[in-house]
This record gives sequence, C-alpha cells and structure tokens, in this order.
Amino acid sequence: MSVRITMVAAARSASLLAERFDDDRPLDHAGWHEVQLAAHALVPLSAAELRYCSPTPRSRATGDALGFAPMAQPALRDCDMGRWRGCTLAEVTAREPEAVDIWLADPRSAPHGGEPLLAFITRIGGWLDTRPADDGGVIVAVAEPAVVRAALVYALKAPPSSFWNVDVRPLSTLTLTGMPSRWSVRLLTAA
Repeated sequence: MSVRITMVAAARSASLLAERFDDDRPLDHAGWHEVQLAAHALVPLSAAELRYCSPTPRSRATGDALGFAPMAQPALRDCDMGRWRGCTLAEVTAREPEAVDIWLADPRSAPHGGEPLLAFITRIGGWLDTRPADDGGVIVAVAEPAVVRAALVYALKAPPSSFWNVDVRPLSTLTLTGMPSRWSVRLLTAA
C-alpha cells in the first residue's frame, strides 16, 4: 500500500528579506498575484482525497485560493522559534550572533527557547508517516516553506544540516510517494 502526498509551499506574505520566524501574516499583494499565475498548474491538486494546510493565515489563504478547502493540521505548523518569533534573521543575528551560530551548527540546539531543528524535522516526518496508506491514496497539503524543507530532509533521510541547503520557493511542490520510511521524491517549482 502506498500514498502520494503533494506539499505546496504557501505563497508569500512578505519579501524574502522581510520574512520573519513563525510569521503569521496573511498573503500580501505579490502572494495573491503568484497564486493567480500558478493556479492553472496547481488547481488540479484539489482533486486529492484529503486536503490539508499549515495553521497559518497564508497557508490557509493559499489553499482556499487554489480551491483546496484544506483542513488545518496543527502538526504542519512551522518550527516554534521561541523568543525569536516575529523577528527576521537579520534582527536576531544583530542581537544574538552567538546564539544564531549555535542554532545553525547544532540541529539539537534551541537557543531561542523553542523547538530544535531536529525535533521539527522529526515532527513533520511523523506526520508524513501517519498518513492513510490506501493504495493509490492522494493527499495535498499547503504548508510553510520550512515545513516542505523538513519533509524533504526527512524523506531523503538526509542529515538535519542539509535543511539549510534547500531553497523552497513560494508555490513550489514536493511530491512524496510511498509509505512510512520509504519515500520517493519529486520537487518542482511553480510554473
């Protein structure tokens, strides 16, 4: 028995330089425009038997705009960034450069007081591995780019440090086919 899970990275809520940890802002104008441009390629995913999204405004809005009518999944939330929540990387680096260095170097660390990267990747992998495996089952999930990156790292059984080497653009898709602990991967950027 296998399942096919397509994860769609939420459209933007800010420019890349203005992205904030645990950002809960809705889609911005550019994000809505991106959804309109990519809709022709992504709307067919609404035929999935199960449709989910991260519990963020931009993930929900992206899913709704694509006609998915997704159910929010708390397990698909972004990494808990503790006291860094709402800050940009530049802001945190200016205030706590040593803490940022530790966080980037050690996936078990959580100098921000939130969730370690390794725990985040494991949580997302746990969600993947518990999806219903009806033969030929199809699932779509709209999630924050970090969630899509964590799913890719987990599916490939890559070292957690590889998380930092994956760039997931808005509205990119990651399709995982298989079963718990045995995933095949396909990554596409939005058309």
